[in-house]
Amino acid sequence: MAALLSPSLSLHPQNKVHPVGVSTIFANTPSTRNFLPVVRTGRSHGYHRLIKAKTSAEVDVLAKDSISVESADYANADIDADYGLVSMHHVGILCENLERSLEFYQNVLGLKINEARPDDKLPYRGAWLWVGSEMIHLMELPNPDPLTGRPAHGGRDRHTCIEIRDVSKLKAILDKAGIPYTLSRSGRPAIFFRDPDTNALEFAQFDA
Repeated sequence: MAALLSPSLSLHPQNKVHPVGVSTIFANTPSTRNFLPVVRTGRSHGYHRLIKAKTSAEVDVLAKDSISVESADYANADIDADYGLVSMHHVGILCENLERSLEFYQNVLGLKINEARPDDKLPYRGAWLWVGSEMIHLMELPNPDPLTGRPAHGGRDRHTCIEIRDVSKLKAILDKAGIPYTLSRSGRPAIFFRDPDTNALEFAQFDA
């Protein structure tokens, strides 16, 4: 008993020490099964205790200071999402060399620059490229992804999917340019390849 309550036990200086029994210590010791750690700015700030939600799904939810989850079946949830959602506006892609990437996106894939969105107000070089009514924003920044060890099939990696009308025509363009690619494993008309910075791209043909 004395060993369990010895001064070697580390306590936060702000915590007030109250006399407690050994059973209370063990009952209040966080475990990975019943608690989730709260981490802010790289430091631990205690734990959120997991409790059982009284729903048919019997899912664990966070109690205090957390969003209450009434059901685990999000697909069937009646959510009021009327906040003005319109469509995808653009996808940001990092590139190491803007000229090299523009050679690929403009001259190989045929994308056009949106001159109405200059990048002279940003602290890095870049370009906006039209993809239908949406855009790709190329940003010249160090690419955080490793250049080696990526999955051979881009569909298993982080990727951008762009809808097109004819995958076979794009396949011929990539063949002519000597750009390696893989086709969809499911057999649907989709082709996967990578840009000069190994960012994965999917160009897919969807039936109307």
